[in-house]
Formats: sequence, C-alpha cells, structure tokens
Amino acid sequence: MTNLPEPRHFAHVTDWVFDMDNTLYPHDTNLFSQIDVRMTSYVSELLQLPRDEARKVQKRFYQEYGTTLKGLMECHDIDPDDFLAKVHDIDYTWLKPDPLLGEAIARLPGRKFIYTNGDRKHAENAAAQLGILDRFDDIFDIVAAQLVPKPERAPYELFYKQCGINPQKAAMFEDLARNLTVPKSTGMRTVLIVPNNFEPDFSEIWESDPAFTDSVDFVTDNLTEFLTALHP
Repeated sequence: MTNLPEPRHFAHVTDWVFDMDNTLYPHDTNLFSQIDVRMTSYVSELLQLPRDEARKVQKRFYQEYGTTLKGLMECHDIDPDDFLAKVHDIDYTWLKPDPLLGEAIARLPGRKFIYTNGDRKHAENAAAQLGILDRFDDIFDIVAAQLVPKPERAPYELFYKQCGINPQKAAMFEDLARNLTVPKSTGMRTVLIVPNNFEPDFSEIWESDPAFTDSVDFVTDNLTEFLTALHP
C-alpha cells in the first residue's frame, strides 16, 4: 500500500514531526493494546464498573473528548499524572529495535520531533526500545500541550510556538487522519500511517477516520520505506 513520494514533494521540509503510537512502531506490534487494557482497568476501578461497562465509558470519552484522559478530567476531576503513570506502566520489550528506521530518520534534513497524546516518559521508553530516541531533537507530549489532546487546534499552535516550527516547512506523520486536519490546514505536508493489509473497515470505526481523508497527502503502511524513498 505504500504510496511512495517523490523527493521534490518534501524538498521544502525542515522539521519532521512524528506521532508515537502505531506510527513510529507498526500497528501489528500491538503495544497500544497494553495501554488500552490499563485504561479500561483504571476506569473500572475509578467508577466501580464491570470491565465491559468501563470499556464503553472509556471509548465514549475517547470519541467525545479526544482522549480518555480528557474525558476523565472533565467528568471526574482525576489526577492526570496518576492516570498517565498507571496506563503507561507496560512491557516495552514487545517492540523490536528498528535500526533501519533510525537510519532513515537520521538522513532527513533538519529537526525531528515526536508529538504524542501520551506522556514524555512513554515516548522516551518506546523510542529507546526501538533504538531511535537519539534521532529526535525533542518530544512534545500531552503535558506540554497543557493536557489538551490532538486533534484540537490549540495544542498544535502551542507546539509550533514552543518548538519554533513553521508548519509550511514541516511534515507530519500520524496514524489517525483526524489528527492531520490542523497540520494540513496550517500548511504541513501530511502522511497517514496505516497497518499492513489495511482494509476500510479496519478496527473500531472511529479509528479509520474516513471523514478526514482530505487531510491526508500521502498514505503508507511502511514508514521506513517511505522515508528511505525521500533520502535514499
């Protein structure tokens, strides 16, 4: 499925922005499933609900607020630090080191950032396990975003300001099309990362984002191959 780019389409890019989960590591690694299970457990314990009911609440918050965390903060005034610490207490050895990806990122001209709705520690742990942490100049996490998640506009503008990014000279790589809407509208080149053998009915319906495909310039199921095509 890789939609290989012509290097000229990215010749103007000086800042490269990558989401973390299901973007810098492939979806089939299934690492995020651990976080998902822990979020369900957190909601179940907090609200004293059976797991199946807690999961419904968790996913409703995700749909309505952008993240389960934001919904829990708005509706139940939880401690975000406690939530982030508990849901990211996972086994990162599920990730295999990816030196080829690290090399492809290193060849990109300019600065590289991780922009995640997770927290910095999670991004650092995952990137370190992949062997690519030292390829990035900085990490912009949900705490730096003042706990406002993508795809809302405010955290992107804060990201641009804090990191000195001109979006018209930047590119963003994401696994959710909705999170590319603001980048696209501000001038970023946008790339959607999809799983291998992606199908239109993939996973839960809100994760496939069919209504946001206008925000996507390129689609790939192989990030390393895509980046290598830009700078062989």
